[in-house]
Amino acid sequence: MFSPFVLHQVLKPDLNNNPVPFLFKAGSDGESIGNCPFSQRLFMILWLKGVVFNVTTVDLKRKPADLQNLAPGTHPPFITFNGEVKTDVNKIEEFLEDVLCPPKYVKLGAKHPESNTTGMDIFAKFSAYIKNSKPDANEGLERGLLKTLQKLDEYLRSPLPDEIDHNSIEDVKVSNRRFLDGEEMTLADCNLLPKLHIVKVVTKKYRGFDIPREMTAIWKYLNNAYTREEFTNTCPSDKEIEIAYADVAKRLVN
Repeated sequence: MFSPFVLHQVLKPDLNNNPVPFLFKAGSDGESIGNCPFSQRLFMILWLKGVVFNVTTVDLKRKPADLQNLAPGTHPPFITFNGEVKTDVNKIEEFLEDVLCPPKYVKLGAKHPESNTTGMDIFAKFSAYIKNSKPDANEGLERGLLKTLQKLDEYLRSPLPDEIDHNSIEDVKVSNRRFLDGEEMTLADCNLLPKLHIVKVVTKKYRGFDIPREMTAIWKYLNNAYTREEFTNTCPSDKEIEIAYADVAKRLVN
């Protein structure tokens, strides 16, 4: 039994007695969703898989001893499944995709390799931008963030190969897809969307920066995510994200 500082939430019962994954994720107080894009990534994968799973939210400031015994030296997120503890997020993703597979569970891997790599550097550019305290470096770091956002916008705009009908006389110039790899969310979206949402919230709050409205493909992508419970029900509130970055975002000081 876990301590009172851990919220143990069973989303729905497993009536078939199948192994149930347990996701242990970081939270600011042991109850809230917590600002952790890696936790949200795994949360989204399990939700999209349609698997029965349990979630335990851990307050890292008061991490209980029994959690230390379960995964010594490890910070959430991690999962336990059928007696095994998995701690590396990328390996957890691979494991879930391998174990929770068809015909019972959907495959979430992207069909197009570029979908997995597009936007990979956005969070690094964002981190450099938001942690900078030197006014003379701010403009260059903002340009770097804008450049990588522009690449994402261009990818979302560009039709994927399966959107192009080579027998048609009309060229498809702009993609109509909803997500990175098509109409449905994939592992690529589970990785990128939590980070992209944080970028949007934090840069607005602490730098007065908005993702440019002319990047219509990015805004369409985000708005599509906001209509999906797999994203909204696993996403921290804007306020929680802002609080998490209150000490991270540096003021520009001469």
